[in-house]
Amino acid sequence: AKIDGSPFAPVNFWPHLPYKTSPLETGGVDGWICPKGQAGIQSVYDPYRIRRVLKRAGPRGANRWESISFEQAIEEIANGATYADGTSSPGLNEIWALRDPELGKEMAAAVEAILAEKDKEKQQALVEAFKNTFADHLDVLIDPDHPDLGPKNNQFTFAWGRLKDGRGELIKRFAGDAFGTVNAHGHTTVCQGSLYFTGKAMSEQFVEGKWTGGEKFYWQADLANSEFVIFVGANIFEGNYGPPYRVQKVSEGLAEGRMKYVVIDPRMGKTGAKAWKWLPAKPGTEAAIALALIQIILTNGWHNQGYLENANKAAADADGEPNFCNAAWLVKMDEEGRPGKLLRGSDLGLAPEEREKADGSGTWLFDPFVVLRNGKPTPFDPNDAETAVEGDLLVDTEVNGKDKEGKPVKLQVKSGLQVLFDSANEHTIEEWAAIADVSAADLYAIAREFTSHGRKAAADIHRGVSQHTNGYYNVQAWYDLNLLIGNYDYRGGMAVAKAYDQNGGKKGQPFPVTSMRDSAAKKFGVDL
Repeated sequence: AKIDGSPFAPVNFWPHLPYKTSPLETGGVDGWICPKGQAGIQSVYDPYRIRRVLKRAGPRGANRWESISFEQAIEEIANGATYADGTSSPGLNEIWALRDPELGKEMAAAVEAILAEKDKEKQQALVEAFKNTFADHLDVLIDPDHPDLGPKNNQFTFAWGRLKDGRGELIKRFAGDAFGTVNAHGHTTVCQGSLYFTGKAMSEQFVEGKWTGGEKFYWQADLANSEFVIFVGANIFEGNYGPPYRVQKVSEGLAEGRMKYVVIDPRMGKTGAKAWKWLPAKPGTEAAIALALIQIILTNGWHNQGYLENANKAAADADGEPNFCNAAWLVKMDEEGRPGKLLRGSDLGLAPEEREKADGSGTWLFDPFVVLRNGKPTPFDPNDAETAVEGDLLVDTEVNGKDKEGKPVKLQVKSGLQVLFDSANEHTIEEWAAIADVSAADLYAIAREFTSHGRKAAADIHRGVSQHTNGYYNVQAWYDLNLLIGNYDYRGGMAVAKAYDQNGGKKGQPFPVTSMRDSAAKKFGVDL
């Protein structure tokens, strides 16, 4: 027996075969599959594999079990079970207490009102009003005196490990939309939450006075077109996302002489074996290397100045850029020289502008951001598509402002890029190298190479960078390094990871599951 990937899927075979290809032809084609998939045979025949349902046969924690049939397991999960020690547990039929979606919506709205009330006495009055309003249905709640805990449905938790989109969505649909529990949880941040949330934070948009809508959870190097890549904690030949899809791109790049790459990882693996340079850095010190590279690049002026100066959409459009960043935006510094909030027009004495909300529901106050251009503070709207605004990059100065009473004050400000540069300058290159236990000479060589390929270079990171208590800052440092050459959304640079839409939202997909929820339960309560 052998496990292969599907030759019809571009992830497992490239170019993938047309769907109309005869089985007589596909039978001789070995689609690629990851090492874990290849190990499926070992999993099946593992003598320690659990092949039957295990039921507790003693007190909790006693580690005593009995085997039961699948049919018995389904019966007891649905209708309740009694254990060898005399204890019992309810089944899903009993826990599924709140079954009326409309009642759930009414209760959830009342609970939201309770939680929104900050006055303790008024909040308690709302709880009593809740109990009066829903007197005939209090039996569906975990605790009627604490309706914010939600219905008994929440006592059902569906916890799973690593499931990809599709299966995970099916579970959420069953546990949440059908059963009505808020507790449907996968592996959460055990994987690499800091990697995703850094991407989300970087891609947040300023909308009607707040930052929202970050959708670029995960960037990867466009390996099919990259000329130079720094792989940090990303062993693509053995793990990552993953050998079937990405290794081919790297192998072709090496064979064609198009690509060379660096591996930063304490372990020498298959990826490092073909690397131009391998830096065995100490685990958790990846940010030190990124900051060293940032220092070298900014000190030598190897950054993409034209891209970084663009402060708003109009400026990016004028330069033909797909995006812009806040490198030139001014940041207020506190009395101890620490960066704080972004400088706004109101800090300069400008009155905020009242604007209509896009949905017509009211107004909001627009307080412009500020850059310094040729020594002059320039207020701007980041979403302005008409008036292009560019800003100076390395700014450390004072500007004339106004306090809340309108009195003149001096405000110490720095540009966003200057704040980053200051962080990178907290140590010398040799000190950063010592922290990570790598060669300073290698860092200089990598910085020069990284900035010698235009936008067709990338720092591709994965769990080795993100899966630490300081993971968010590790990731941010490497994403900022990419930002210095303006490679986001560029061929050969950093691209947002894309795949099929498991919810059927794309045109032509037959099962639009997100819109097939007319009778979905209204979930509310404490999420474990």
